[in-house]
Amino acid sequence: MERLRLDGNAAAGLLQQVFAAEMTTAIGTCDGCGATDAVGAVHVYSGAGIVLRCPHCEAVLMTVVTDGRRYWLDARGLRTVELIDPM
Repeated sequence: MERLRLDGNAAAGLLQQVFAAEMTTAIGTCDGCGATDAVGAVHVYSGAGIVLRCPHCEAVLMTVVTDGRRYWLDARGLRTVELIDPM
């Protein structure tokens, strides 16, 4: 499974399509362990969709699946997400 793991930057393009914002610098709080980190630091696993996992406890933070037109997003593992306005 270690071979499949990437960092959060691997999900940057897909997350930017979903959120219409730069997401690698967004700060997320894991609902499992309470750790706070940049989305760019999470562990990403890619397959039929992407799974973002906490780099501290490996809890699932978010899953995103797309068929090219629609997106299914499950972010129940994120307590909060802080987006930083670049302006």
